[in-house]
Amino acid sequence: MKRRALRALAAVLAVAASALTGVAVAGPARADTAICQKYGSTTIAGGKYVVQNNNWGDDTQQCINVTGTGFTVTQASHNKPQNGAPGSYPSIYAGCHYANCSTGSGLPMRVSDSRFRSVQTSVRMTYPSTGVYDASYDIWFDPTARTDGQNTGAELMVWLNRTGSVQPVGSRVATVSLAGGTWDVWFGNTGWNVVSYVRTTPTSSISFPVSAFYDDMLARGYAQSSWYMTSVQAGFEPWVGGAGLAVNDFSYSVGGSGDGGGGAACKVAYAKQEWPGGFTANVTITNSGGTAVNGWTLAFAFPGDQKITNAWNATVSQSGTSVTARNAAHNASIPAGGTTSFGFQGTWSANDSTPAAYTLNGTTCTTT
Repeated sequence: MKRRALRALAAVLAVAASALTGVAVAGPARADTAICQKYGSTTIAGGKYVVQNNNWGDDTQQCINVTGTGFTVTQASHNKPQNGAPGSYPSIYAGCHYANCSTGSGLPMRVSDSRFRSVQTSVRMTYPSTGVYDASYDIWFDPTARTDGQNTGAELMVWLNRTGSVQPVGSRVATVSLAGGTWDVWFGNTGWNVVSYVRTTPTSSISFPVSAFYDDMLARGYAQSSWYMTSVQAGFEPWVGGAGLAVNDFSYSVGGSGDGGGGAACKVAYAKQEWPGGFTANVTITNSGGTAVNGWTLAFAFPGDQKITNAWNATVSQSGTSVTARNAAHNASIPAGGTTSFGFQGTWSANDSTPAAYTLNGTTCTTT
């Protein structure tokens, strides 16, 4: 479907064109910055993230409105065949994409580096009621510490949602449970390995360690631990339409540092009542940062064999020991200094120990 070989050529031409026309492809961002240039981009969160229009596959105009935490596609009239490449990939990213690099990401980063295990990312999106698109992460790996040009190792895609009849490159090879969801695994090769994880039940938000998916790629022989991760991108690939697609907030962190976007300083308190074979838990999140958190995902892991059976005041999912809790409609916003709570009931057999670590929108919280 979409192929980066075309994007690679287009990106080179775009840089050359910008040099001739004076159109900036990068620059300091302000809230509500409009970008309509085909390959226009800017930075937010003090340069931690780059937001790009990246209208690589179409000649119709596409415009995005860049905010302090993400972007919205405000104009798009794509009408691409659904069995071919999409029109574009408007997105936000940390790392380097064709020599356009964010600051403080630590990328490129070798997968064998111990820091890679702590790389966490989250995103929260809004979908329009019309159009044909996928909503996806695009995470790139290269055999070298590349900061420019086309990556040739692997492309990891994490599809949160899709409409119409679009599908990833290659063919479906497996179904797995990862990062709080069930995913169909697709594999193809277009000069580099393309491994796509398509969520069987669509979601508009997710928080996960990149290693959760990359470990699965390694086990299948689609990637190598000697490769370098070069960028972590989240956005949309529209085939038809596209206006209204939005990244509300995005975060990328290494070892819990560098929140940006949807991250915040936070504290978590876990209070439980247990009996032989069962328990209930109440989790309180405190926003100890200076700005409101609008939309939250709390992730943690059980140290024992607990299994959640039902929950309240949050949408809670579990995959193995990993748990992901997402806000309900009535408690999506946590004001600075404010708190919110949710709870769940579950079962256990040998170990009902309290979780030791939590991340809120990808940022590590303290425990109380």
